[in-house]
Amino acid sequence: MTRMSRFSRSKIKSVWKRIVLKLSGETLAGSGQHGFAAKPLEFIANEIKEASVCGCEMAIVIGGGNLVRGAEVEPVGIDRTSADYMGMLATIINGIAIQTALERVGLATRLLSALPMSQVAEPFIRRRALRHLEKGRIVICVGGTGSPHFTTDTAAALRATEIGADVIVKGTMVDGIYTADPMKSKTARRFASIAYADMLKKNLRVMDLTAITLSHEYDIPLVVFNVFKKGNLARLLCGEKIGTEIR
Repeated sequence: MTRMSRFSRSKIKSVWKRIVLKLSGETLAGSGQHGFAAKPLEFIANEIKEASVCGCEMAIVIGGGNLVRGAEVEPVGIDRTSADYMGMLATIINGIAIQTALERVGLATRLLSALPMSQVAEPFIRRRALRHLEKGRIVICVGGTGSPHFTTDTAAALRATEIGADVIVKGTMVDGIYTADPMKSKTARRFASIAYADMLKKNLRVMDLTAITLSHEYDIPLVVFNVFKKGNLARLLCGEKIGTEIR
């Protein structure tokens, strides 16, 4: 019997009522650096479906780095503000992809955009987002903050404060925060937990400074975990110590 089947039968409840799941655009690209790959999209959708057994309300904030990165387009003569708007549009494309994958596995979703995009998404309105969450729908937040010069990490922190999320869980390709890049250093040590202040002192670049400051100010914890380890999201929501917690 798998762990998830035990979750299903015992109906374990989430330790949090409402969460924001932050996913980078790169998680949708698989082993490639750009575009989409079918396997990660399908895998993440199934992980979210299994985690829905825990019964918490979920909003997703998705990045756009698999399609456009401001740092990559600036050198060709595109100014930073325009590059950021291109990145916001990329998050909308990724949001549509995530929405399609989630609905394919039977989950109810709503796509809410910070940029007007009435043909494909509802506008992000706080009360509307809360209503969707209360009805058990997964709310996918795209378009970043709607303003240039802010990352989607900041968008995740902002949405978490707006909807009253208990935690931000950031799904990555590694199983937490390390003292150094675990892909490059064999001596890198993973933190089980760390304070926001200590993370800043150690210059651990997990999220940008604005996102960290906002999360710290509103006392919203952040958990960084490996979203590609099967069952991790469900175990995390149901109380297991997964990844690194930042408080």
